[in-house]
Amino acid sequence: MTERLWTSSSARTAGAAAGDRLPDHLPPARFAYDRHTWKEIAHLLANFPAALLGFVYVVTMLSVGAGLTVTVIGLPLLAAGLLGARQLGKLERARARALLGVRVDEPSPLPWRSGRGIFAQLWMSLKDPVGWRTVLYDVIRFPWGVLTFAVTLTSLFVLWPVLPFIARGLTNVDRAMVRGLLSPSDELERRIAELESDRGIVVDTAAADLRRIERDLHDGAQARLVNLAMGLGLAKEKLLEDPDAAAAMVDEAHGEVKLALQELRDLARGIHPAVLTDRGLDAALSSVASRCTVPVKVTADLTERPAAAIEGIAYFTVSELLQNVSKHSGARSASVEVWRSSDRLLIQVEDDGHGGARLDGGTGMRGLAERLSAVDGLFVVDSPEGGPTTVTAELPWRDRTETDAAGSAPRR
Repeated sequence: MTERLWTSSSARTAGAAAGDRLPDHLPPARFAYDRHTWKEIAHLLANFPAALLGFVYVVTMLSVGAGLTVTVIGLPLLAAGLLGARQLGKLERARARALLGVRVDEPSPLPWRSGRGIFAQLWMSLKDPVGWRTVLYDVIRFPWGVLTFAVTLTSLFVLWPVLPFIARGLTNVDRAMVRGLLSPSDELERRIAELESDRGIVVDTAAADLRRIERDLHDGAQARLVNLAMGLGLAKEKLLEDPDAAAAMVDEAHGEVKLALQELRDLARGIHPAVLTDRGLDAALSSVASRCTVPVKVTADLTERPAAAIEGIAYFTVSELLQNVSKHSGARSASVEVWRSSDRLLIQVEDDGHGGARLDGGTGMRGLAERLSAVDGLFVVDSPEGGPTTVTAELPWRDRTETDAAGSAPRR
């Protein structure tokens, strides 16, 4: 199975890509009929059935949804109707692309997230500007569709010598309506909504990291330091009475000091490893790969270092994935590849384990996907049953600043 988490701002449909191959300008209208004229005539004749379908759908959806708003099913029905209006808009864009040569990109899909509640998703659907503009388009199009159908049909028999000019004038109005009401002009508003959602994810992730650090300090190093203080206090009392017992207690305290120092080092590595700051991503990934229970081949093709924040996210992404390889994959070997492609940092982690990894299989994968999404990243899991598993992560590349360079200077 292949699962993807996308930043909505980067998604484009195949229909838009096909539209990009259309000519920029139509040839001028002329008395002789050509294929462009026949396409425009076909579009105008299809306006009436298409407009009738859209108008009936919109009137039914609005009347039923608005009439039932006093009940618990009214707003969900209205939200579902707006999602259906999106599909009508998609059909109209495809028709305009095929018959009128209008190049209009598909709007971004609604940013559904599994962590959101049902009421948040319902409200997002109800305030969807793409759906409401499609509703307005279908309402306006009904009288216009009746008019264009009647004029075109009459002109085929009465005004056929000048029909190409009439068709061009009428379809130019259609083109303006499609561009004005069905184009993704809400991209800025959608982007703001995505950033607000991603900000919440970043805040929640930071709070979870702080709680983890506090828990590790309290249960690990702090507890050992308390035991160390108690042991040294007892050794001090027995120093004169029983020197041998005091020496044994001092030896035990020395061991506790070593363990406490090791836990503090592990904790510091979990916050931000020193090797990442001093030597960069290649050395840091080699270090984390050496602690994996299966052999890992690391390949980092980077001529320069990215910004510290992007570097840190890349490191912790690989670290978490290699932990999953050690604990759950049953693999015999794994590989990590990191490279830069244009303005993106790409990471690919593969293993020959039994597969079956999913984004909804636990909080680890989902947390990684949300963390990458918060910085306009991409997280793709390809893990069929029986393996192998390939996880691809993509991050935006940001150049290293002077502050980052100063922070990565070797410590004395």
